[in-house]
Amino acid sequence: MEATKVLSVIRIRGTVDLNYEIEDTMKMLRLHKPNHLILIDDRPSYIKMLHKINNYVAWGEISAEMIERLLREKGRLKGNKPLTDEYLKNNSEFKSITELAKKIYELKAKITDIKDLKPVFRLHPPTGGFKNSKKKPYSLGGVLGYHGKEIEALINKML
Repeated sequence: MEATKVLSVIRIRGTVDLNYEIEDTMKMLRLHKPNHLILIDDRPSYIKMLHKINNYVAWGEISAEMIERLLREKGRLKGNKPLTDEYLKNNSEFKSITELAKKIYELKAKITDIKDLKPVFRLHPPTGGFKNSKKKPYSLGGVLGYHGKEIEALINKML
């Protein structure tokens, strides 16, 4: 089965008392600390991983505009330098961050295609806090689990 859309995954809960299988899955996804975000596609193997760590992360579909905003505000190169249009022109086939964001959204490029770009976005805790509980699923008024397109509201609070 082929991937069709881009998903954003945010680690919500910390590292204390984690089952080793869940901890290992988090490491495979590069979610080492709370408030870290990654972009993945919706391959069945990734979806199974997300279901396994569902009680520790928030995830959902993300738009090209939000990918561009993430790259501009939180995209970091090695040495903690910000990602710029100039860097992309000189070191990749992309002319701008906007073009890169569109290609990532269309699944024609990956973040790992850019030399020295860190695959993890380090976000702030949400402004005003989480709306209800870090321990309840989204369907019961919490934060954890599948959000669908509403994940962008959470990302906006964390940028």
